Amino acid sequence: MVNPILADPLRGIRHGFFTREGGVSEGIYAGLNGGQGSHDTARAVAENRRRIATYLDVDDLVSLHQIHSPEVVTVSGPMAERPKADAMVTTTSGVALGTLSADCGPVLFADLEAGVIGAAHAGWKGALTGVLEATVGAMEALGARRITAVLGPCISQASYEVGPEFLDRFMDEDPGYGEFFAGGQGDRMQFDLPGFILSRLRGAGADASWTGNCTYADPARFYSYRRACHLSEPDYGRLVSAISLGPAQR
Repeated sequence: MVNPILADPLRGIRHGFFTREGGVSEGIYAGLNGGQGSHDTARAVAENRRRIATYLDVDDLVSLHQIHSPEVVTVSGPMAERPKADAMVTTTSGVALGTLSADCGPVLFADLEAGVIGAAHAGWKGALTGVLEATVGAMEALGARRITAVLGPCISQASYEVGPEFLDRFMDEDPGYGEFFAGGQGDRMQFDLPGFILSRLRGAGADASWTGNCTYADPARFYSYRRACHLSEPDYGRLVSAISLGPAQR
């Protein structure tokens, strides 16, 4: 049985930050791998995604060909192909917006009163180039006014070591971003991705919070790209975080 993390700020709306629990994938993908771009078997991924859609009581789990961009797609129903983008918004029932991650930040958005939801994939590059602000803007264009945003499981600062060139890119953008870096060994730094994402969300006017889960530190529950690299594994699974306005009216 799937066992997603549910966020209290999103109570009243169907959603879940899905863990590895409850899936049929095996080997390095063991569990609920939802990554259509992984090298897992297509049958296993399809069954995992079906289980997620069933949990959310919808027929269609929509996801994107994620490219670490600020691009946002407005969804009005099932999509035959996956657009190249990193966020989605909708006012349509019957579909679930699903973002894939394995250390990057999955963010679910909702304005329940306005009937507008969104989902974004925010790694460091997408967050730096504006995917979160773009998602808020796209929701506002659909009528949202009071947006709640929850960041799901992602890599924590303690597990996210970066080099000086990474720090330089942020400092070139805004010297104030230095607050999201802590000293590491030698010239290495520890980057606070959750803190950076929350800051950008709040700056965009969203009421933002984090579930507090680190993907790298908990291999039993979460996939992690960085952990897979450190273990010299050939690939990694993808976690699904999804939100829906509920089943279509029949």
